[in-house]
Amino acid sequence: MILARRSLIAGTAALPAGCDRIAEQPTARRILFLGEDMHRGLQRALSDRNALAPEFTPDQRSPFFRPNGTRDPGTTEYAALRAARFDDWRLKVDGLVARPLSLGLADLGALPQRAQITRHDCVEGWSAIGKWQGPRLGDVLKAAGLRDAARYIVFTCADLYGGEPYYESIDLVDAFHPQTILAWALNDRFLPVMNGAPCRLRVERQLGYKHAKYLMRIQAVGSLVGIGKGRGGYWEDNVDYDWYAGI
Repeated sequence: MILARRSLIAGTAALPAGCDRIAEQPTARRILFLGEDMHRGLQRALSDRNALAPEFTPDQRSPFFRPNGTRDPGTTEYAALRAARFDDWRLKVDGLVARPLSLGLADLGALPQRAQITRHDCVEGWSAIGKWQGPRLGDVLKAAGLRDAARYIVFTCADLYGGEPYYESIDLVDAFHPQTILAWALNDRFLPVMNGAPCRLRVERQLGYKHAKYLMRIQAVGSLVGIGKGRGGYWEDNVDYDWYAGI
């Protein structure tokens, strides 16, 4: 199943660039995301979701790490944060937590760090290898104190799609995976704007659209009902992408 998914990803390379352009290709969309429930169930049953994604050596990094999705949110609010070098940026952590948090870049940098060189696989059909650094999402959630009712983690972003913030979600298995981090650095430098500054999610066992950029809020919820149209993410709600995009 995983090899079949990789083949389908590679087959999309001839499509127009950009995840939003795939939405204009209904035949490709049906092929790529046919049988979502069957794929999700089988992949979870047949794969070890606690296994680590492959990691690479520094010399294997791509010379240029191209951006996926939005290149710049372009909003007045984001422009102000960017102009201040994100000194005023705060990441809210709330929802079903005992201790809501408001974290700046210095706070993220003060937490135990993980650095990993991994491959980003985009649904557009390209891949790139880069070094990411940041705290584990699981450590942040532990600091906030997840309540027993929490089942999913929802990410809200600064970039807008259809006038509304981009959003994505993962379950607690992926949230506490050791390679799931809140990355503030790429290749030993602060994240460039095109790659999601000041902070983005890296959930290495899933496709690129799950790696939410320009993070503004992390929310613990008990259900995906009421999040967008209820399927857990912008592309899932609007273009029938898989919610669990494991690779």
